[in-house]
Amino acid sequence: MPLDHVSQQRPDVGSILARHQTIDDAGTLASIDRPPSEHPPAKIYHPLSIHVLALLMPASIFGVLARLGLQALATYNGESIFPLAYVQATGCFIMGVGLRMKVPFGNFYGPLYTALTTGFCGSLTTFSGWQVDIFDSWVNSGQFYRPGLRDFMDGLTKTWVTLVLSLASLNFGVYVCGVAQPYFPAPRPPSKTVRYTLTILAILTYAATLPTYFFLPHNFRHQATAALLFSFPGTLTRYLLSINLNPRLKTMPLGTLTANSLGTALLGFFHVLQGFPSAVSPETCSLLQGLGDGYCGCLTTISTFAAEIGTLPGWKAVSYTVTSWITGQLLLLVIMGSSFWGGHVKEQMTCSFQTS
Repeated sequence: MPLDHVSQQRPDVGSILARHQTIDDAGTLASIDRPPSEHPPAKIYHPLSIHVLALLMPASIFGVLARLGLQALATYNGESIFPLAYVQATGCFIMGVGLRMKVPFGNFYGPLYTALTTGFCGSLTTFSGWQVDIFDSWVNSGQFYRPGLRDFMDGLTKTWVTLVLSLASLNFGVYVCGVAQPYFPAPRPPSKTVRYTLTILAILTYAATLPTYFFLPHNFRHQATAALLFSFPGTLTRYLLSINLNPRLKTMPLGTLTANSLGTALLGFFHVLQGFPSAVSPETCSLLQGLGDGYCGCLTTISTFAAEIGTLPGWKAVSYTVTSWITGQLLLLVIMGSSFWGGHVKEQMTCSFQTS
């Protein structure tokens, strides 16, 4: 059931999902990433307020750490499902909780909403990693014995399972939060001193990624520290694209589409660089891994993508999903496919990481 024109001005996406309604104008979905302003909150924050931007910094860091940790935990011999499935499901579930809590966040401290949804969930989930994972299945980069249409089936499975799991997890998060929320009293808004202290601590947290990268052992760089360094720039790029481009089209969220497409293209390019026959140096290899996990992983998002799909009506949701998926695969076909099949780049990584 579409909302009327008045309700579309400042939609509360969490409530819309909970009521199984839709929004016909995709441009209004830019509110997903913006700080709360749909209902009179305790204080309205500008999307580019220092308090909003600062809290995106630690949220991006924790999102990357959670993604890398879940992937490592879910990667083992004989795994029943591909590791990214856990990542996308967890991020979308938390996203559903965050969307449903937007009004309480606004009454408490609005920047925390953007930190949780855009920062943490957007950095935990990854559209570019999903797209590269699918493309790797098409070309069988793992060199598994899969005759016939098995490569196609593997890529198809990663496509539909991720979509279904993400949408189901998002709606489950909205539902669980709706059930639990009445049992938790609303806390008092933080004082000005607490707000500014949080902002300063958030900035210092991101500043700490620089000495962490240089002073921790080198073998940590490809595992985490390089990714942490590039996490906030990726989130900031996606956030700016969202608030500036999403309101421009009524058919689909242009900002999210641009961020996901750009991040997918960059991740494909970094994979190509890591597969050159004459391998790049270990330092460069670790840096490329950090750019892929950190910048591209945070630049692209499944959680916001799922929220937008779940809120758009019928064919708009389908066309947005298909356009995003086809764009990602075509970009990888041009960047990775042409490099692989031209014989200039190996499908497996040829460079090695720093070990000491």
